[in-house]
Amino acid sequence: MTALTLSLADRIADATLEAGRKRNASPLTVAVLDAGGHVVVMKRADNSGILRCEIAHGKAWGALGMGLPTRTLSERAKNAPAFFAAIAAASEGRLIPVPGGILLRNDSGGIIGAVGVSGDTSDMDEDCAMEAIAACGCIGDNGLS
Repeated sequence: MTALTLSLADRIADATLEAGRKRNASPLTVAVLDAGGHVVVMKRADNSGILRCEIAHGKAWGALGMGLPTRTLSERAKNAPAFFAAIAAASEGRLIPVPGGILLRNDSGGIIGAVGVSGDTSDMDEDCAMEAIAACGCIGDNGLS
């Protein structure tokens, strides 16, 4: 994979929502952003909460902004609360440093975009995204692999 296209972003979003349905997750919302932080696709399952778009976007945007998956950001936030308070202020509260923000990488390891998911537990959000990303033949970086 060398580029994040609209078609690919759409497939990732659909596969994430389907993974949530298969796992009986609460209704999910998925944001797929390009490497510049622009929304390529935003989709929400029926009955997904009204803040879920902002949270999903914040997870993907935060991963891109820091160049790290949000699981990694979450771990780092525990040891550097003052730094993350400053990041929250600098980002006007848009960065959401909890699992569910996954970087999309090309074959060379470069960042080509990010996926953010919100709706269930952060771990469930992340698991659904990682399953979908792999099913679409893409490389997802959640900080664990």
